[in-house]
Amino acid sequence: MPVPTNTVGTANPTDAAKPPQLPEQATAPPPASAGPVSAKNLPAPEKLGEGWKTYTDPGGSEQGFLGNDTWTRRRDGHQAAYEALPVGCSNPAPKGSLPVPLHALQGSYRTGTNQPANALLLRFADATKAKAYFTGYQARIKACGDGGDLAVQSLWSTETAAGAVRRYAGADAFVEVSLVQGSTVALLAQQTAKPDDQADWSHSVVPELEAVIDLR
Repeated sequence: MPVPTNTVGTANPTDAAKPPQLPEQATAPPPASAGPVSAKNLPAPEKLGEGWKTYTDPGGSEQGFLGNDTWTRRRDGHQAAYEALPVGCSNPAPKGSLPVPLHALQGSYRTGTNQPANALLLRFADATKAKAYFTGYQARIKACGDGGDLAVQSLWSTETAAGAVRRYAGADAFVEVSLVQGSTVALLAQQTAKPDDQADWSHSVVPELEAVIDLR
């Protein structure tokens, strides 16, 4: 999925299905942790695939955030949870509000073929809110369709995890894994020119994410 920006919004803080109405550009490098959520809640790169490594994203004006000289950065919870949802689908999104997380942390990786990969952790007030966001997220993924600027193909799903392929018009595809564990939702996506070869990978990383994302 495209690298999200680091804008911060203050309006409409209770519904992650709607964008913040007053986004504000970051004016300083974000912290490397988000409240209690830190690099300890993201898998080590070698757990995600052969040749994977962490990546220190320098940021910049096009990326919408200032680099902080490390591979993790705090995100505004509302902005991050909204930007994670599929946009540009041929079908309308399901109706209904989504909880806003208390904390959001993004980690940057590079795959064994040096392709971008990003992990986003959304920590909610409790497990009920995390499950509600995960359920709403999956409903939007499954409803997206394949005729718009974004096409989504579901690979597999369980009650707590799922794999999918996002294909953006005129761009490479992203294989993504989403899961909920306790009060945390994790979204991990890697860019790839061969998404159909990554179904096994999408299964293999689930236990690695489950082991760390909700640690306190």
